[in-house]
Amino acid sequence: MLLFVLFVGVCGAVDDTALCEMLGSPEFPLLSKEGDITIGGAFSLHSQISKPSLSFTNAPESLICSRLNFREFRFAQTMIFAIQEINNSSSLLPNISIGYKIFDSCGSTLPSIRAVMGLMNGQESTRGKTCSRQSSVHAIIGASESSSTIVMLHIAGIFKIPVISHFATCACLSNRKEYPSFFRTIPSDYYQSRALAKLVKHFGWTWVGAVRSDNDYGNNGMATFITAASQEGVCVEYSEAISRTDPSWQVANVVRVIHSGSARVLVAFLAQGEMNILLEEALKQNLTGLQWVGSESWITAGHLATERYSGILTGSLGFTMKKTKIRGLREFLLKVNPSQKPHNNLLREFWEATFGCSFRSNLHGQTQCSGSEKLENINNPFTDVTELRISNNVYKAVYAVAHAMHNMLKCGQNDEAVNQSCNWKYNLQIKHVVKYLQVVNFTLSSGERVHFDGNGDPVAMYELVNWQRNQAGDTVFVAVGSYNASLPKGKQFIMNEKNTTWADESPKRPQSVCSESCLPGFRQAVIKGKPKCCFSCIACAAGQISNSSNTGECSHCPLEYWSNEDHSQCVPKVIEFLSFGETMGALLTAFSLFGAGLTLVVSGVFFRFHHTPLVKASNSELSFLLLFSLTLCFLCSLTFIGRPTEWSCMLRHTAFGITFALCISCILAKTLAVVIAFKAKGPTSTFPQCSAPLQRTSVLSCTLLQVLVCVVWLILAPPFPYKNTAYATERIILECNIGSPVGFWAVLVYIGILAVLCFILAFLARKVPDNFNEAKFITFSMLIFCAVWVTFIPAYVSSPGKFTVAVEIFAILASSFGLLFCIFAPKCYILLLKPERNTKKHMIGRN
Repeated sequence: MLLFVLFVGVCGAVDDTALCEMLGSPEFPLLSKEGDITIGGAFSLHSQISKPSLSFTNAPESLICSRLNFREFRFAQTMIFAIQEINNSSSLLPNISIGYKIFDSCGSTLPSIRAVMGLMNGQESTRGKTCSRQSSVHAIIGASESSSTIVMLHIAGIFKIPVISHFATCACLSNRKEYPSFFRTIPSDYYQSRALAKLVKHFGWTWVGAVRSDNDYGNNGMATFITAASQEGVCVEYSEAISRTDPSWQVANVVRVIHSGSARVLVAFLAQGEMNILLEEALKQNLTGLQWVGSESWITAGHLATERYSGILTGSLGFTMKKTKIRGLREFLLKVNPSQKPHNNLLREFWEATFGCSFRSNLHGQTQCSGSEKLENINNPFTDVTELRISNNVYKAVYAVAHAMHNMLKCGQNDEAVNQSCNWKYNLQIKHVVKYLQVVNFTLSSGERVHFDGNGDPVAMYELVNWQRNQAGDTVFVAVGSYNASLPKGKQFIMNEKNTTWADESPKRPQSVCSESCLPGFRQAVIKGKPKCCFSCIACAAGQISNSSNTGECSHCPLEYWSNEDHSQCVPKVIEFLSFGETMGALLTAFSLFGAGLTLVVSGVFFRFHHTPLVKASNSELSFLLLFSLTLCFLCSLTFIGRPTEWSCMLRHTAFGITFALCISCILAKTLAVVIAFKAKGPTSTFPQCSAPLQRTSVLSCTLLQVLVCVVWLILAPPFPYKNTAYATERIILECNIGSPVGFWAVLVYIGILAVLCFILAFLARKVPDNFNEAKFITFSMLIFCAVWVTFIPAYVSSPGKFTVAVEIFAILASSFGLLFCIFAPKCYILLLKPERNTKKHMIGRN
């Protein structure tokens, strides 16, 4: 590229070449005025450029620009207006006049080269001469396209001529190392692209199409948009590029891609030239129903806001510069007339294009221009000053140069001469202008502050405009929001959706998604081979939730929470324990109370017949103690029902262990009494007299030993309430943790040892020759007791949740009922139904 630029730079100093022929000889500026300081201008005054035939046998034809662009012509006149204001000012550059030279860049790179060469070299031909003087301009305003501006910078930058663009937005131009002499009064696309990404995300448009100009402006801007959109979770279905020099079939293919796409939102990062040809092809293919999101290049282009394109573009949204007013500009524009410069071809062309007439009289069928036509009666992009946005950028650029020159020449600081306000003592060096432009900081009469950052960019502030129809049916640009990149994140973008018109003037915001939103309770699952915006919705797993739409991952509920039915929120887990209110708890409570009540009834029967031989033979003292312990055994099962607490957990296991130890100790004492009594050697034996203390001692010692075990257990590792979340994930099992497994099994083993010992002794005494042999009943009771607790162990270990407690209660009740019925039922039968057997004679009778 550098070789190309250097070649062009010396084009006027060497023999003719094909490139020089194509560029044409150094041309005169289309608009110019002499001054002490000269500001150059490069605008796309014409929107169409000829395509020279390259036969390689003949010299190529010169480039010819045609089709006057009224909007760009207004930009050029705005530059002249600003210069005229400054020349008339007594405070800014006093006694110094500013001149101008304005060239046509035709919106293309080759004419832009020709324009910048003309601005630097002047009007005279330098073939065969050495050019040693500095540039004829001190600064250049332009161009209107990023690609044209880049080409100009590659040439002007070599000579450190500052270029201030009013419309070049490519983020690449912020590279200070590559473009140290570049400034602009329009924000970089770095901010616009991100603002567009936030815009589509704000409306939930996660599936969009994209079309761009195939140049630096479109390619860089779209690349930044796609990156920013990806960060916002927006996917681009397709990204097509067009150029205004493309053949019609290529543009038609792009429109067909747009038409066939599923995205209902189209982001168009297009320059005006490409937008024009795209819309023409869109009309041919009836491309309607799309929500257009545009870049600042065309979003406020008045020539597009016509009835012809209203069916396509109504409802369009896009960011642009804030609208402003320039006092006196309209009056200045209305005074433009070919009579100001009769020999200026550009003014004559403008007049002919505006009024549809011709200054040449030999053209048939065309009105003769008189020059007295009135611009006041014309409404076109040149006379329309209701949307002064880019024109204001031109205005600011001219004033930035003037203020930089004012500070550079130290105007108002020279006390040596009364009639000289600016210091002209040294030769004006163009390279110094860049330095003073970098630090320029001033406020316009409108109150707008102008300054540049370290990259030569202004503060990025945009106005969001929406294409709407007014009551007259005309398309107008209505501000519906704003974007200010200088504000903190979260406050940069402001939107007034109520006043927005959508595509096809629909009252409802259009939807543009690849997949419908996943409702709360579902998560997104990316479909293989498709963008992340295309997904399927999968329900969250048990224990997981998503409480918002389009969640990428389901979140786990905390340990004590579980997902609700639709998996949209975490709710406290159901706490499960054996309660008195449920059926199982109520039945076990009833059996427990029934057993305790039945035991009390038996105690009452025994008390009623306590003087009878049968009760005396059964050792009434031990019988009453055994009935008391059985009552406690039945009642201790109640401590296993209800919500476990710290006290209930300690009470239930210790009460169970001590009461059953007391119960089995009593039975063991009765069994010992039977065995010893009937093993005595004679009727005169003294055992009955000493058996009572021995029985009390054995009961007390056996019980106290269990009490000691329980006390040690409670001291070292007592049972405590425990929320079991491991067994069932969807609920919490509230249970008592035994604290020390050693203590728990020590209690059970001790009871088992007593029961086995009692069973063995009772089994040995089963054949005692009495009509009433209590040892046989004790044997059966111990057999039932041991059977119950042997089957209890595997059932206890394998039972889930509250059923573990139910199994333990069942074992307590079953063994208690077994002891009660096996030991006391035969006695109650005799006491109540067979009183004739309740005699001493019958008790000692032989079978």
